[in-house]
Amino acid sequence: MRGLRFGPSLERPTLRPTEPLPLHHSWPLYDLREHLAPVVLDQEIAGNEAALADRGLGLWHCNLADSSISWTHGVYDIFGLEPGSIVPRLLSVSLYANDSREAMERLRAYAIRHQRGFTLDVDIHRPDGSDCAMRLIAAPVLLDGETVALRGVKQWLPRDVGAPVRLEPTTFFIP
Repeated sequence: MRGLRFGPSLERPTLRPTEPLPLHHSWPLYDLREHLAPVVLDQEIAGNEAALADRGLGLWHCNLADSSISWTHGVYDIFGLEPGSIVPRLLSVSLYANDSREAMERLRAYAIRHQRGFTLDVDIHRPDGSDCAMRLIAAPVLLDGETVALRGVKQWLPRDVGAPVRLEPTTFFIP
């Protein structure tokens, strides 16, 4: 990863898969800003892919009509894939550890069906054989009352810090 810089660690709730999964990790759309608070960036940084990636952050978008996804550089870094390459959703999903993939897919379906956001910590198996942990924050995109896409933030999480931590808050804006 590009010279990641993180501030002092603060305690954060663990968001690993826990039953009942949809209610434990799901939240209403009016709470979006609260769920983005741990990754809040100022406007200048939020519009700069390299600055986001340097902080272990990336933005993503998934169009539900054709399952196409788009990522900023930070997400490519987390997944260990070449920035700018076309990544089919099936490939990205295959890189999730089995329990993480199952939890993510259940929450994704719940988010689409009930128009709710979700937050989940997942494990990723990168193509080079290394593993990493990531916080996935997702919210549905609505058009005429229908969910047409999902978008959000993916945040690299340190794995070797022992107790759960929260990265230093910064300011985040979703356009």
